[in-house]
Amino acid sequence: MKKKTIYIALTVCFALMFAGCENFLDTESYTKQNTSNFPITLDDAKKSLTGIYSTLSMAISNPADTHFYMAELASDDRFGGGGENDKDMQGFDKLMNTKPNRFGTYWEARYRGIFRANMALETLDNCEDWESEAQKNHFKGEVHFLRALFYFELSQTFGEVPLVLKTEAENIPKTPADQTYAQIASDLKNAIEMMYSTPYSSVEAGHATKWAAEALMARVFLFYTGYYGKDALPLPEEEGNISKNQVIEWLTDCIANSAHDLVSDYRNLWPYTNEYTVEDYSFTKDKGLQWADDGNKETVFAVKFGTSVDWGDQFTLGYSNQYNLHFGLRSGNGSESTFPFGQGWGAGPVNSELWNEWRQAEPTDIRRTASILNVETELNDYEWGADKQMEETGYWQKKYIPITAYDAENNFVVSYAVLKDGATVDYQLAHTQDLVLIRFADILLMHSELAQDAAGLNRVRARAGLTPVAYSLDALKKERRWELAFEGLRYFDLMRWGDAATQLGKQEGVAIKNRGVDAVMRAFGGGYEARYEATGGFWPIPESQVQLSDGVLVQNDGWGTTAAEFTGW
Repeated sequence: MKKKTIYIALTVCFALMFAGCENFLDTESYTKQNTSNFPITLDDAKKSLTGIYSTLSMAISNPADTHFYMAELASDDRFGGGGENDKDMQGFDKLMNTKPNRFGTYWEARYRGIFRANMALETLDNCEDWESEAQKNHFKGEVHFLRALFYFELSQTFGEVPLVLKTEAENIPKTPADQTYAQIASDLKNAIEMMYSTPYSSVEAGHATKWAAEALMARVFLFYTGYYGKDALPLPEEEGNISKNQVIEWLTDCIANSAHDLVSDYRNLWPYTNEYTVEDYSFTKDKGLQWADDGNKETVFAVKFGTSVDWGDQFTLGYSNQYNLHFGLRSGNGSESTFPFGQGWGAGPVNSELWNEWRQAEPTDIRRTASILNVETELNDYEWGADKQMEETGYWQKKYIPITAYDAENNFVVSYAVLKDGATVDYQLAHTQDLVLIRFADILLMHSELAQDAAGLNRVRARAGLTPVAYSLDALKKERRWELAFEGLRYFDLMRWGDAATQLGKQEGVAIKNRGVDAVMRAFGGGYEARYEATGGFWPIPESQVQLSDGVLVQNDGWGTTAAEFTGW
């Protein structure tokens, strides 16, 4: 039988490495280039690197099958939502499956990025016109960072995945988690040692830095040691391990030398304070607020987006931030009547218990109303049950959602990006906001958690106008929940702290509306706790990949049973 690979795109030619969009995401075709003549020049090396970065956007073309989307809807702070037929959204919330090839496009995008990273590491030494050895090392460091990021996301999503470190096609089983995390740690250690130790602003926006690698190392360390009950992060073979003290030193270096810092006002992190919206939105009007914009000093690493986007005819849909569209208000809302919050698919209504618990714990915390839209107090014309909205609570997150605006003639515009960036006048495509994967506030909180010291925690609290607290794990957990809400981290925090089953189970019984009719969130598949215990919090490998492997890949625990299938309300 013809040998199959773990990933169908590994069989395509080397030329597939090179896809992107204008400037940073380049669209030129390189199909006539191969490993005998590419990469040779510095420009070739840049194109090779761009090809790896472009796979970040490739995955976002189908956002509902991605790591970030899953992490948001599966957490205890959001429900699935969407319309009555949007079972994919609702299934995520309940840790249940809705189709055989869930995550299929995401798996392919991440392994395509890994293939391109492997190819780059095999060929970058062939380039002949590096400006310096330091420049070559920095390029390699970026590649190591991206491969580590891809494997970390896959490992958080699926648990164990095949570890592929060369471009030769292989059909291999899932690799033990310890071995994969050792490779992730090795890649990040290489990235830290190889990339420039200069302020973040000296590196092109959208590219990885040493500081991002130090931060990701801490995130990996916390998840691996917490979830798997270890005290250190392994390195390959006999290279030793990464200790907690070493991670603290790297975070200390990042805090002291990266030039990253907190933006002065938390509300200025989010696009509703952009110049075309801020003075027409009652929450921000006359408060002296101004959006710090994409790529601000608090952004340590982010996925970039642009205006060259369509439905796949010439560009990639993922060049637009499609999470914003999915998290927008369903039709009937999302127009001028709900300004400045625009139209979308209604995924991810906020659990009302988050609002209530936050208000009780920190009643003066500005971040609550800066992060959560309460339709009862902010939107007089909000329509309940619009377009058959499901699992509706009256609370929506404000961080990644379409933000509308008014032009100079006071005409309503579907997105501020139309005025600011020249985006297409299309509510489905006009989303240029960065997806921030690592923010400086998270670095401060990770440092506090690892060092068991309140300095970073209280620095974050001070920005929110809150008084200092003594360090405790409980205080740290609350601060991460408030500060980093809706940024794709809560679900994994619950997993690594051992809190997931209990916290997820508390969603049952929460008041919601389905199609505008009162209801309560109820148990499916045996309930949240049962589903988490059955799966360990991990998700099914796409069935297409299991079939391609001829059974070499074994499906994850807790999937493929009747209890795992969500058929709807």
